[in-house]
Amino acid sequence: MADKEYYKTLGVEKNATKEEIKKAFKKLALKYHPDRAPDDKKKEYEEKFKEINEAVSVLGDEKKRQQYDQFGGTAFSGGEGFQQGFDYSDVMSQFRSGMFGDFDDIFDQLFGGSRARTRARRGADLLYETEITLEESFSGGSKTISLNKLERCEKCGGKGANNFESCRHCQGSGYLKRTQRTPFGLFQQTGPCPYCHGRGELPQDSCKNCSGEGLVRRKKELEISIPKGVQDGMRLRIPGEGEVGEHDGPSGDLYLQVRITANDIFERKENDLHLTIPISFSQAVLGDEIEIPTMEGKAKLTIPPGTQTETVFRMRGKGMPGLHGSGSGDQMVKVHVIVPTKLSKKQKELIADLHEEKPQKGLWEKFFG
Repeated sequence: MADKEYYKTLGVEKNATKEEIKKAFKKLALKYHPDRAPDDKKKEYEEKFKEINEAVSVLGDEKKRQQYDQFGGTAFSGGEGFQQGFDYSDVMSQFRSGMFGDFDDIFDQLFGGSRARTRARRGADLLYETEITLEESFSGGSKTISLNKLERCEKCGGKGANNFESCRHCQGSGYLKRTQRTPFGLFQQTGPCPYCHGRGELPQDSCKNCSGEGLVRRKKELEISIPKGVQDGMRLRIPGEGEVGEHDGPSGDLYLQVRITANDIFERKENDLHLTIPISFSQAVLGDEIEIPTMEGKAKLTIPPGTQTETVFRMRGKGMPGLHGSGSGDQMVKVHVIVPTKLSKKQKELIADLHEEKPQKGLWEKFFG
C-alpha cells in the first residue's frame, strides 16, 4: 500500500506547529466539507474530506505523529489513525453556526493542547439602571450604587470544594469519546464528561461557605464616575463588574443606563436648555433687565422695548456641557407676556388712552381695511 503523505494532504511543512496544523485543517475542512460539494463532485469531496480527517487524526496526536515521522503512513495502513478521529460533520455544523469557542475546544482535545479541560469563559454583562438629576449631569461627579450579584466564593476560589480527585469516568481527561459508524468510516465523537462537567476531577467535599456552588451572592457598593454632559438613556461601561466568568474566566462588564429625572425649570434638548420666563406687560413695552436662572446661578438678560410674547432669547454657552469637553450648548429663554386681569381705575384710564392710539397705518389697513 502506498505511503500516506499526511503533511502534503494538509499543505504544511514537516516541522509545522500544532497551531499551523490546526489552522490548515480548519481551512480545508471548511472548503471540502461534503455539505458544500456541488452535485457533480459529492464523491470527490467525501474522499478529500476523509483524507484530511485521517491526516489530522495522526498529525494532531503527538505519539502518532512520532510514529508517522519514523515509519511513514504504512504504520496506519489498517486505518487505525482514521479511527482515532471524531465526527467532523458535527464540528463543521458548529463552525458554520459561529460557535468558534466550541470548535476550538474540540480541536484542542484532538491536538492534546495545554488549554484547560473546560475552557475559561467570560462572564455575562449586566445592565443596571440609575437615576440622576439634571444638575448631576451638568456638573458630573460620582454616584454610589448598590448591586446584589454573584461572586466567586473566597473560601474555595469558586471551585465548590477544596479537595478533588481525578474523575474515574474520564480518567481525568475531562472528556468522553463514543465511537460512531458513518458513511465516511468509524469516527469517535468527543464531548465533555457528564460526571465532572469537563473538569477532569470530582470534588471530595463541598465548600460549606457556598454549599458547593462556587458562587455566593453579595451586596456590593460601587462608586461610579458620572461624566459631565451625560445624556438620558446613555450607557456607562464599568469593566469587570458583570457576572463572574466560568472556570476562572474573566468577569463580564456592568453597563449603567442613565435616566435623568425631569427638571422643574429646564427642558433639555441635546445640549441646549429651554425655559419659559413670564414678564409683565410694561416690561415688554418699555424693556427691562431681568435675572434668569441658569445651571450655575443667576444671570442678567436684557429685554428690549417692544418685545413680543413668545420671543426666544439665546444665552450662549449657558447650556449643558458636551461630553469629553466638546463645548457647551446654549440656554434658550422664551418670554411670555402676562396680560393683567385686575386693574385699578387709573390703570384702566391709561390703557384706554393707549386704546385710542391706532397701530401703524399700514398694519391697521391690512387687518381692518
